[in-house]
Amino acid sequence: MLEKNLANGLKLIKVPLKNTKTTTVLVLLPVGSRYEGPELYGASHFIEHLMFKGTKKRPNNLKIARVLDAIGAQFNAFTSKDHTGYWIKSAADKVETSFDLLSDMLFHSLFHSKDFQQEKGVIVEEIKMYQENPLFYIEDFFEQTLYNGHSLGRTISGRSTDVRKMKLSKLLNYKNKFYQPGQMVVAVAGQIDQKQINSLVKKYFFPQESQKKKQNQYSAFSAPSNPKTKVKILRRKINQAQIALGGLGCAYHDQRLEALMLLLIILGGNMSSRLFNEVRVKRGLAYFVKADLDLYQDVGSYSIRAGVDKNKVLETLEVIATELHRVKKYGVSSSELKRAQDYFQGTMLLSLEDPSLLASWYAKQALFSLEKITPAQRIKKIKKVKAEEIQDLANHFFQKSKINLALIGPFQNPKPFLRVLENKV
Repeated sequence: MLEKNLANGLKLIKVPLKNTKTTTVLVLLPVGSRYEGPELYGASHFIEHLMFKGTKKRPNNLKIARVLDAIGAQFNAFTSKDHTGYWIKSAADKVETSFDLLSDMLFHSLFHSKDFQQEKGVIVEEIKMYQENPLFYIEDFFEQTLYNGHSLGRTISGRSTDVRKMKLSKLLNYKNKFYQPGQMVVAVAGQIDQKQINSLVKKYFFPQESQKKKQNQYSAFSAPSNPKTKVKILRRKINQAQIALGGLGCAYHDQRLEALMLLLIILGGNMSSRLFNEVRVKRGLAYFVKADLDLYQDVGSYSIRAGVDKNKVLETLEVIATELHRVKKYGVSSSELKRAQDYFQGTMLLSLEDPSLLASWYAKQALFSLEKITPAQRIKKIKKVKAEEIQDLANHFFQKSKINLALIGPFQNPKPFLRVLENKV
């Protein structure tokens, strides 16, 4: 991996990869829903939508699509709570088209009023799609429960009312603060001619002027000094309830991150995990049960999710809470730890054969000025984690007062669920 800072502040990451004939160009920007103030909730996601509506050079969506289709490229964009990304993956000899189109969209999108108004309807329907599907919405509802009024608890797309009230002028002012070369990371991974990439970056990104001041205007999250168990219910008349149980975890830079990753793999990271075995295999309570990890610059969270029959939620919670208690009291065996370490190594090596994922790996580190760590170095850290570290971490995070539970289903009273957590964890 090679990193270079251009005079206009842009960071260039080059990741040569052998045995591939493709190249991915990824642009990351430090803007997401946690940066948004009143009248701008959902703005980061809205901007991403409008980027595909047309530019000065390619004035409508069809012309943009034809450029990509003509070279058989894969492309997409995404908005998270703390960053936004645009990427194109193409045959290596078509990489200039990727640079041309990405820079055109990022710096010369039209943002016509007609497109702005039309896209409001599209986004409102997207919001409904997620809100009306409990399987999709449980993650957002859990973060609302966990972050309790902080910007990290807001949905990335905003609410329908926020989108309908959005003003184009405010959206453009917000965009122009962040969509500057000095804020961007451009990562190129795959089959690379390094001189060509340097030339293309200067051609398509260097001519753009940039504000010198970095935008880092998000409110940091502070954990409550006296946490208490929280249970929140979203009432829905459904037969399969959705459960999300968890709490605060590690931030990007936390030295305990590798131990937490292994703990979650052991609990619910794969088909041989404790929860998969106890919840699905032994008792048949759920089709899926899994443990996830979300990371940000200043905080992070873990969650355990499952979809279960509305009449078996308490039983399922008892099983999950019992497993949390067991790992606190008895820790993990050396064989469990070894299997989790090997699982992590295998999945990482498989995923990073993809230039797109390799570009994302290094771009995110550069965007947030994190310690530069290679996949091999991360695996080395994983291999060094001791069983006692995992047990200590479980006792730190799985305290009754730090547990949060979000439920979507036909329930009213949170007390029975609260009792399970307080008695079993």
